[in-house]
Amino acid sequence: MSRIMGGATRILQGIQHFQQYVFGSKMSLFRRLGNGQAPLALFITCSDSRINPNLLTQTEPGELFILRNAGNLVPTHGGVSGSAATIEYALKVLHLRDVIVCGHSKCGAMQALLAPETLRELPAVSSWLTHARDILPEVDAAGASLTPAEKLNFAIERNVLLQIEHIRTYPFVAEMLAAGQLRLHGWVYHLESGQVTVHIPGKGRFMPLAEAMLHWERTSSTEGGMGSGAWSDSI
Repeated sequence: MSRIMGGATRILQGIQHFQQYVFGSKMSLFRRLGNGQAPLALFITCSDSRINPNLLTQTEPGELFILRNAGNLVPTHGGVSGSAATIEYALKVLHLRDVIVCGHSKCGAMQALLAPETLRELPAVSSWLTHARDILPEVDAAGASLTPAEKLNFAIERNVLLQIEHIRTYPFVAEMLAAGQLRLHGWVYHLESGQVTVHIPGKGRFMPLAEAMLHWERTSSTEGGMGSGAWSDSI
């Protein structure tokens, strides 16, 4: 092994700690996972190292089926991509009924989208971000009245909603939505505060999770239960 101290060394030390002190306390969980997985939801988020889906949602291994890439992007139906394959497997094989698209504050992908000159030496990133460029007219139209930070946050929210629209282009997704078998959720995680904001279609905006929960409770009481309409996201 190289004597150079670096990130990999720290990661290897973490594995040793896991094997010696953590695995044994969760042995029954991992034995159960050895027989298969039954996650709660498909969680689509950014590759950014500051995002830890299991820590944020307080879930265990096996409870989230996670798709990560730069900018939490989903290409529209028709091409071959890792994102398309993951969504297909999650819904057709694992039979998941909840898909969460979770953007995050300070997103570098959205910063780059708003400043394309920073991508001159990053052709692969520039090409990948074409899956988010449809938000630019709306962001630019609103930008004159926004500070740079507000414009970035607006772009992050619009991107989450755009990716939900991209998910809807998959025929099997459309079929499941029409049958009331699937719920789509749009979230933004504010990493500096721990806050999560949630898109509420009827309100046309993102609101803090606690406020959204109150909204869903009121909707549930008037509709006679927590149906798909209370949680599902549509633009």
